[in-house]
Amino acid sequence: MPSFIYEANAARVIFGAGALPQLAVELERMGLRRALVLSTENQRAEATRAADLLGSRCAGIHAGAVMHVPVEVAREATAKALALDADCMVAIGGGSTTGLAKAIALEAGLPYIAVPTSYAGSEMTPIYGLTAGGQKKTGRDPRVLPRVVIYDPELTIGLPPKLTVTSGLNAIAHAAEGLYARDANPVMSLMAEEGIRSMAGGIPAVAAAPEDIDARSQCLIGAWLCGTVLGSVGMALHHKLCHTLGGSFDLPHAETHTVVLPHALAYNACAAPNAMRRIERALGSPGPSAPAAVFDLALRQGAPVALRDIGMREADLDAAVDLTLASPYWNPRPIEREPIRALLQAAYEGARPE
Repeated sequence: MPSFIYEANAARVIFGAGALPQLAVELERMGLRRALVLSTENQRAEATRAADLLGSRCAGIHAGAVMHVPVEVAREATAKALALDADCMVAIGGGSTTGLAKAIALEAGLPYIAVPTSYAGSEMTPIYGLTAGGQKKTGRDPRVLPRVVIYDPELTIGLPPKLTVTSGLNAIAHAAEGLYARDANPVMSLMAEEGIRSMAGGIPAVAAAPEDIDARSQCLIGAWLCGTVLGSVGMALHHKLCHTLGGSFDLPHAETHTVVLPHALAYNACAAPNAMRRIERALGSPGPSAPAAVFDLALRQGAPVALRDIGMREADLDAAVDLTLASPYWNPRPIEREPIRALLQAAYEGARPE
């Protein structure tokens, strides 16, 4: 076995149906007094519920989170938190809201509690992203990790089945790339494989019965594991492509991951055969390859499988290649222009990878 380094990101996790009322208890435990509740505009109702549970400990609601965390949005939210004399935050929502909380934590040093309502897994990572001038830049900093994560599967019932599928496949992408990361290790690989298995079983179950709490719980466990992998090892080509497509061409985050993942896996399949076998095993796929099995999972559940169906223009594919090559992530297979261009064309058309 090769030598490796394993470093865990500390997190306090509260998991269970009906766990949301623990918010006030957790603030009191940490000695915090005024929380700004963050959400997207679409999740204002959830933010209001959290604010009601906090009572006098709520400094206000800021329902201004949006995808890819534009720097202007982050500055506005940070200014509001400081103006309201908040000493902490509660981020209730998906990756966009968690991303906004991370930006404020990085700028103002405010701690926060994450309450995920999707399967993005961002709450388990020290990775942050900010978009400026049409480009999304990411970084790692332990200051952006939440103090507490509250996983309440009841809060994910409102997530529409189609978003459940794309959010879950986004999580699978984190674990899949973790299996062939440059700094992969046996502990993270175990989490990655189990995370993929949990999501692959939970996604169809939730799609069939959206109010099934056990299925929702299975997906949240998968998101937790996959997010932990994302936060512990480096990412590769898939995440670089998705950051480029999302940040520069304003494509929806989870849907972009869903479309790109099978093609990124196909690109790396020959360079990472052991990872592909583990992905296939986790997906319960005795027949199709890992790339094809992921594609089939998305297709069966009615998720988008083509970039053209989520807003990408074919005329922008060359620009996307240029941006990818300008600052590539490490990848097990060398990043080369023509193969990357072919990858994006296949993803644009929604071709099933062989």
